[in-house]
Amino acid sequence: MPMPRLSSLARHVAPAVLAAHVLLVPAHPASALPTAAPCSAPSGCGPVSVGPVSQEPPDHGPCASPEPVVCMIRSETPEEREDTRDERERYHQLLADMEREACAMRAAGLPEEEVARTLVQMRNDAKDIIRAGMTPEQVAELEERNQKKYGNPLGPTADQLYVKYGSWEKVSEAATRSNEAVDRELGLEFRHCSCDVLRAA
Repeated sequence: MPMPRLSSLARHVAPAVLAAHVLLVPAHPASALPTAAPCSAPSGCGPVSVGPVSQEPPDHGPCASPEPVVCMIRSETPEEREDTRDERERYHQLLADMEREACAMRAAGLPEEEVARTLVQMRNDAKDIIRAGMTPEQVAELEERNQKKYGNPLGPTADQLYVKYGSWEKVSEAATRSNEAVDRELGLEFRHCSCDVLRAA
């Protein structure tokens, strides 16, 4: 199955902000986990559209946003922003699928450390895939920055996040977090799904 075309945002943005739209095979066999349905729109969670994409012409002037990705989006054409929004929606679906995976693992009685490590690995592996659509120069720049900061070209490891947040529960939460400023710029919102909702969907 061919990979969806990556938007200009995916080609330029640091993967720490925009993860891939491809969900990798979970770290545990499917047979070991309860079957869970995808997050559904009627529940009001998961990827939600809250507004249209801006139709303003590209703005290449000074940008007041502290988020570099928001500035990139504002410099895009309306058509490019639509593509960027499509990619962001796929990213949100990845987050919803990661939450579903976490619920299934917890229901199977797996420890939170294992849940957190799986989610961080899924997200970092997804970043690796998205780089296939970037130029070698862009990949080298991102990998060099992450290598210097984290000692890992894909970004922080689960252990580094544990040191930062102090608990595996918070590491799991961070792994499924979406940048609200970027989402807002694209008229999107990601609403976390509770395990009860996921089981009922």
